[in-house]
Amino acid sequence: MTVVNFNLKAQEEETEDKKKFSFNGSIDAYYRVNFGAPNDENAIYPGSSFANLPGFALGMANVVASYEGAKVGFVADLVFGPRGEDAIFNSPLLRPGGSSNIVNQLYAYWNVSETVTLTFGNFNTFLGYEVISPTGNFNYSTSYLFSYGPFSHTGLKADFAISDDFSFMLAVMNPTDATEYNPNGKYAFGAQVGYKGQYLNFITDDGAFEIDFTGGFDLSDDFYLGINGAYFDNDGVGFAGGAIYPQYSTSDKFTIGLRGEYFVESGDFGAIGTGVEDSSVIAATLTGSYVVGDLTIKPELRLDSASDDAFVDTDLMPTKSLSSFILAAIYAF
Repeated sequence: MTVVNFNLKAQEEETEDKKKFSFNGSIDAYYRVNFGAPNDENAIYPGSSFANLPGFALGMANVVASYEGAKVGFVADLVFGPRGEDAIFNSPLLRPGGSSNIVNQLYAYWNVSETVTLTFGNFNTFLGYEVISPTGNFNYSTSYLFSYGPFSHTGLKADFAISDDFSFMLAVMNPTDATEYNPNGKYAFGAQVGYKGQYLNFITDDGAFEIDFTGGFDLSDDFYLGINGAYFDNDGVGFAGGAIYPQYSTSDKFTIGLRGEYFVESGDFGAIGTGVEDSSVIAATLTGSYVVGDLTIKPELRLDSASDDAFVDTDLMPTKSLSSFILAAIYAF
């Protein structure tokens, strides 16, 4: 009888362990066209990351395997395709020919207590309103603020859940974008303070620093307002800006939202592409989101208006503005 009980208990524990494993991810593709600007090899796109390829184009395949235990767990997050290559852009430069250029995240964690979690490895950044995966963003194209903040870090972070409303995080990491290893023996340090879904983030890296606020509010059952603001400085060269994300749900299947962003460079930062110091840009992006099961269709209109010539028109003459349309399909599994 004792043997039977032991076997049943072992089977129950094995079944329970299997339930802790999960496998999910997404794929995305899109169509992009510029209005009043070239759509061939002469095409110029906004200085922000992702969704910048002409015609019918690929995003990425994102495959995430994870294990969530009571005390310990891991996440292995792999990306394939142009968006994934842009997300891990520095890995091939650090170690040409290396196989880690498909790694978006790779970390283990330990729940030391009910209030303290340690994470060790490569994890996506804690700064900013937007993320790499298109399933985590409302707009399909990304903002300037997201594009020029860090994408990922490799290091050790400690998260403290002080209360249901208040959280705190400290991190020590390799230099920004050095996700495979530390190339110079220097380290970056980060911190985050969270209160009721509002987050103040800070990172310092070899004299450069960025401070970032990310948050949002449910103004009603159907209306949400997201907010992001950031300031980055590296010896007088950097950027500052702010973005708002109003989103209104007309039904369970359709939501419409706007991203309005102002982004300004200090010195010759070079993000906008004007070749002029202290340039600025206003970008307005109107996105619809229609959900059909696990598939989301996103039509998007975007207008970028810079203070100086950053784009070209169909005659290849410099111009300050660019308008474009994107139709994206995102499937999450």
